[in-house]
Amino acid sequence: MTKKTLGRVDKIDFPELKLNTIAVKIDTGAYTSTIHCSKIREEDHKLYCTFESKEHPNFKSEEVVFQNYTCTDVKSSNGHRENRFKIKTKVIFFGKTYKINLTLSTRDDMRFPVLIGRQFLSKKFIVDVDLENQSFNTQTK
Repeated sequence: MTKKTLGRVDKIDFPELKLNTIAVKIDTGAYTSTIHCSKIREEDHKLYCTFESKEHPNFKSEEVVFQNYTCTDVKSSNGHRENRFKIKTKVIFFGKTYKINLTLSTRDDMRFPVLIGRQFLSKKFIVDVDLENQSFNTQTK
């Protein structure tokens, strides 16, 4: 399988979350991928999530309900451990749909609402930090 080349940032779609043209940072320093979630509540063994941000205009969804989710420990770059909810959803790169695990985090003050980590990138993509929007640019041609 030939690996596609990604740049350091891109714009992608999350069809199940109804989020399109979302700015993402490709983060080879992160193991897990994470997405900004503005509201999270767990009720009756279901996870209710709203993906919304004032800083990111395309980042707005209705409440999404997950029946299948887990919790996982995530260690940040500064060594701090945090327990986060983890969901499974789909993401589109280069016109192809992939399954992805995403931890939920508050990233409102961050430049990118989504980080794509090594766990997802492995065996599918290589990263050239001199490039940007490789997947997005193939859609606009």
